[in-house]
Amino acid sequence: MPESVDDLRFFTVVAASETLTAAARGLGCSLPVVSKRLAAMEQRLGVQLVRRGTRKLVLTSEGAVLAKGIGPILTDVQRLEEEISGGSGDLRGSLVVESTLGIGRAHVGPLLGEFGAHHPHLDAQLTTTPLPVSPHRREFDVAIHVGPMHDSTLRMRRLAENRRVVCASPAYVHEHGEPRTVDELAGHNCILLRENYGDYALWRFGQGPDEFRVRVDGTLSSDDGDIVTGWALEGRGLIMRSTWQVAPLLKDGRLVQVLADVPTPAADVYALHADTDHVPARVTAVLDFMSERLPERLLDR
Repeated sequence: MPESVDDLRFFTVVAASETLTAAARGLGCSLPVVSKRLAAMEQRLGVQLVRRGTRKLVLTSEGAVLAKGIGPILTDVQRLEEEISGGSGDLRGSLVVESTLGIGRAHVGPLLGEFGAHHPHLDAQLTTTPLPVSPHRREFDVAIHVGPMHDSTLRMRRLAENRRVVCASPAYVHEHGEPRTVDELAGHNCILLRENYGDYALWRFGQGPDEFRVRVDGTLSSDDGDIVTGWALEGRGLIMRSTWQVAPLLKDGRLVQVLADVPTPAADVYALHADTDHVPARVTAVLDFMSERLPERLLDR
């Protein structure tokens, strides 16, 4: 067996990572350090745990057995640590939070900073990504995701309500007119946000069984939401953005909502975490904190 609980936690991150480089990022150390430590574990155990020379990290059969067996052991260790702390609220250990980039920068980061200030013995880490959360190979305790995620291996908790709306600058509407129906979007320059893996030129409207999609087109697109919003503020076209992103701009009049009478599907903000009988106290605590503070922050921003 590995020599310490720290070794178990180390290999858990390695096994959940796409590459050793990703594992190094998650562990906050260099790739040579990860490689050396992994080699030392393999030498001590007398087996190979990870196959080298592949583009993606691949566990050997022995590595897979070790990764599967570590989970219950670490759960027991976490439970014991929480019992020893006496329920005093003094959270310890590490908390890894992953978030999509935009909401991570604007809200999750500041909130996690506040949470960490209340729990100085907790090692809180935030990873932001422009890609959707990957539930199959995850390196997080909690992931923040905009929109529902259909995956039975994760537990999902809604943190705040959100929808996507179509909007533009007053200057654009004055010059090009306001679309009155979704069909009229074809006559407008629609600025596209290239995100996730879906067809970003399809804008979704309606709710539930009445949901439908409209293909739009335009001369500008980006994979950065702030750039897309900036173009709209400059009067260069229509955008479809989450209310958590554009609510302040709509409130102060720098943007105006169009097609306001056409409903759009819910794209609420969710937290995802492992579906287990024993949820660590630090995970429960940060979820409670986020669910209380995030909605008011979205309204006040």
